[in-house]
Amino acid sequence: MTTAEKQFAQTITEHKSTIYTVCYMFSKDSDEVNDLFQETLVNLWRGFDGFEHRSDIRTWIYRVALNTCISLDRKRRRMPVVSLTMDINLFEDNDADTKQVDMLHQRISKLKPFDRAIVLLWLENLSYEEIGQIVGISAKNVSVRLFRIKEQLKQM
Repeated sequence: MTTAEKQFAQTITEHKSTIYTVCYMFSKDSDEVNDLFQETLVNLWRGFDGFEHRSDIRTWIYRVALNTCISLDRKRRRMPVVSLTMDINLFEDNDADTKQVDMLHQRISKLKPFDRAIVLLWLENLSYEEIGQIVGISAKNVSVRLFRIKEQLKQM
């Protein structure tokens, strides 16, 4: 294994929960999460040598993951989907907390991709400044957008 491969593996190990969380917020099921995760890893690997450390590695990872998920979400919306389903879901959990999380996930998934990204980063407890750096807007704009997004989620 080369030094670059070792560094990449270490970086992914340290930030895999961040990547997974982004992928989860843009997916409808566990298969889609895995597909998004894998595609994000490919894009991170492609850009790893070019990462210039002008920002924090975590910020860069968020940007790559969000851009990957948003791009694939747009492609998916353009293509008709034929899903194969089983009559049973072995991963289904029916407790109150899970139902509430599922409801929140369903509502967030109805948001526009950019708004979904902002909510995701906010739920990850990132500061408005960090969110702004990741998505490319000012901290004040993040504040305004989050207020509007919260109101929109209440209306759903």
